[in-house]
Amino acid sequence: MVRIVARDIVITTLLLGVFAAAGTGLVAWVHSNTEHRIAENRIEMTRARISQVLEGLEYDNDPVADHGTLGDPRLGAQELPAWFARKGGEIVGVVLSVVAPDGYSGNIHLLVGVDAQGSVLGVRVTQHRETPGLGDDIEADRSDWIHGFRSRSLGDPPIELWRVRRDGGVFDQFTGATVTPRAVVHAVRNTLVYFQESAETLLSMPPADGTEPLTIETLEPEMPEPATTQPPAEPTNIEPQTPPEVAQ
Repeated sequence: MVRIVARDIVITTLLLGVFAAAGTGLVAWVHSNTEHRIAENRIEMTRARISQVLEGLEYDNDPVADHGTLGDPRLGAQELPAWFARKGGEIVGVVLSVVAPDGYSGNIHLLVGVDAQGSVLGVRVTQHRETPGLGDDIEADRSDWIHGFRSRSLGDPPIELWRVRRDGGVFDQFTGATVTPRAVVHAVRNTLVYFQESAETLLSMPPADGTEPLTIETLEPEMPEPATTQPPAEPTNIEPQTPPEVAQ
């Protein structure tokens, strides 16, 4: 009887070991295949975003694989990725990662495409925590506001007019919200100032041959956490309801 029980224990242990090994192998196989697919999706999403902010520019390389790292206070952070569009080996456009640190709910992450002459090709928001229904109009799929930067430069408008209308500039703010568009306008303006002062270096960057594609890790905007306390009576991002002649 003892011999039979011992045999059953051995068989059960072996079976458990086989099932555990098979389960571990299956999980590893699924993880490996899923990880590869996720990486490919990130590359394609990054390529699509870069294409959006380089709209209308002719280039013959793959900017996702032609990248570098930049850092400057005017870009909002250090170690920010940048992608280069080339035609015939010459850089014709640059896509810069930019952080606007003064959004209503925190950092606003942007991609800014600039051509070799310093004109904006396109701007897209890649991450933010702005108020839904107010500040999130900076997203291209919610409004056309972000497209208003296209073809702008430091001379169009003059740099002193790179402000929202409420601050004496030419860019619209949103109904009920000024902080968010103000932060984006400032960030794009600072990006153009940086590009103008660094153009010689940026436009002479060598190709990053043989490197892995560089992806944008966060493509969807972060949404604010659900409120756990009573909201403030007068949020600072809400503009007071005043007649037009006073609001201006």
